[in-house]
Amino acid sequence: MKNPIQIQFVKIAVSESLTDYITNKLDVLFRKYPQLIKAQVYIKKETENRDKECVCEIELSLPGPRLFASSKEYNFEVSVKHTISELEHQLQKGKAKLLATH
Repeated sequence: MKNPIQIQFVKIAVSESLTDYITNKLDVLFRKYPQLIKAQVYIKKETENRDKECVCEIELSLPGPRLFASSKEYNFEVSVKHTISELEHQLQKGKAKLLATH
C-alpha cells in the first residue's frame, strides 16, 4: 500500500527529484510509526530571508492530535531533513507518553 503523502509546491516549480526525496524520507516514518494516517507537505520560498529562504512545512495526521513542524534553510533538502527530524522527535516523545500511560 502506498502511503498517503500529499506534496504541494507553493508558487515554485514542481521538482520530481525533491518529490522523490520527500517521499523516501516520509516512507521511513510511515514504516516506523504504523499509526500515521497521512502527511501533508508544503514546499515554498520565503522572500524576506535570502539566506534561509527554502521552507518545508509538514503536517502528520494520526489518531489523536496532528503533528506539525517546519524549517527554513538554505536549500530544500536540508529543510526537509530538519522538518522530518523534528516530527520524528515529536513522534518519539508521543510514543513514550503513550507507553507510560499503559
